[in-house]
Amino acid sequence: MFQATWQATILMSITTFNAFKSRNYRLYFIGQSVSLIGTWMQKTAVSWVVYDLTHSKFMLGVTLFATMFPSFLLSFIGGVTADRYNRYKVLLTTQLASMIQAVALFALIMFHHYNVWGIISLGVVLGIINAFDVPARQSLVYEMVDDKKILPNALALNSSMVNLSRLIGPAIAGLAIEKLGNAVCFGLNALSFVAVICSLLLMRLPAYLKKPNTKNILDEMKDGLVYIKNTPSIAFVLIMLALISLLVLPFTTLIPVYAKDIYHGTASTFGIIDSAIGLGAFSGALFLASLKPTTDFRKILAMNTFIFGAGLVAFSHTTWYPLALVFATIAAFGMMSQITLTNTLIQTTVAPAMRGRVISFYAMAFFGMQPLGGLIIGSVSQYVTVENTVLSEGILAILIGLLHVRFIRKHKKNGRPNVKPEKEVEALAKV
Repeated sequence: MFQATWQATILMSITTFNAFKSRNYRLYFIGQSVSLIGTWMQKTAVSWVVYDLTHSKFMLGVTLFATMFPSFLLSFIGGVTADRYNRYKVLLTTQLASMIQAVALFALIMFHHYNVWGIISLGVVLGIINAFDVPARQSLVYEMVDDKKILPNALALNSSMVNLSRLIGPAIAGLAIEKLGNAVCFGLNALSFVAVICSLLLMRLPAYLKKPNTKNILDEMKDGLVYIKNTPSIAFVLIMLALISLLVLPFTTLIPVYAKDIYHGTASTFGIIDSAIGLGAFSGALFLASLKPTTDFRKILAMNTFIFGAGLVAFSHTTWYPLALVFATIAAFGMMSQITLTNTLIQTTVAPAMRGRVISFYAMAFFGMQPLGGLIIGSVSQYVTVENTVLSEGILAILIGLLHVRFIRKHKKNGRPNVKPEKEVEALAKV
């Protein structure tokens, strides 16, 4: 019995890290891991500095809006760019641009020439860069993996990387802000881009084959919309992600309020709550990475949406800080599936020629709706209290989970598969 359990554990561990067999992916993972720790340190520092300057929940929403809304506006162009041009060169350019933005923000904080609108302006610049970075980066992961069957594993490990950095980054940021000052977080983030740029330069990707562009950008954007419309399995998960991003994910903008006003804490308190969210999301990502390729990802997505909602409901009115951390971790475990499984369902079914454009819609649903939601949540929380706002977000997540269940049952009843075969999907691209 013990031997069988031990063997199963070893087998699951091997399966969980399958994507590391690809050299290019290993390099990418290492470089991004370092860079993302810096990114989360900066995000934590920005939220703390803005709330410390303004004591305004609404301004926290404005900060999120400024960073993410440009990605919403320009993600279509970013997707077309990823499909028309060399994705590797596009990604290298966006990472260099992100480093320049980080250096500028560090200089602003270091020399004490900053105000809220200066920080927000540089957030807009980062949002514009991300509009091109996300489609190129997510599309390029497909090319980094040698065996395409383990693509879901690579995408789940991507999420584990993001959330391990979210676990580590805010905790370091909270301590750094208290002991060394705000500027340290921004400086370390600027330095962290060296790692990801070096990892990209060391990659050995297949030679890029330039494709003739017979259509203009607007026509290619239209083709992307038609493709999604004709692929209900992709359209549905995109709509659900948009709803989650608009109405539920912006709960994170209220975490500084919980830390400072509800738990009467400091920057370290904020960092610890954010790290608890990171721990839950990291655990969720590792769970997803351990799943077999034959797993019904839609059922897992529905189940974890319920977990997300239940966790937020429990967290919302919990006044005992240690228990609140537990509930935040549980909520984040479920939250992880919204981002990762949606990406997985898209990447494993989308036609290669449409990959960048469809991922740009994914980026639009994820990055574009959150800033709008941040403004809504920030405004609502001033009238119905922060606790009731988060409670409402949890209930909405549960309702969205019911929509997932309805979609699964409807397709089973009609005798249709939840995900269309790749050949059928590729045929739709020609419409």
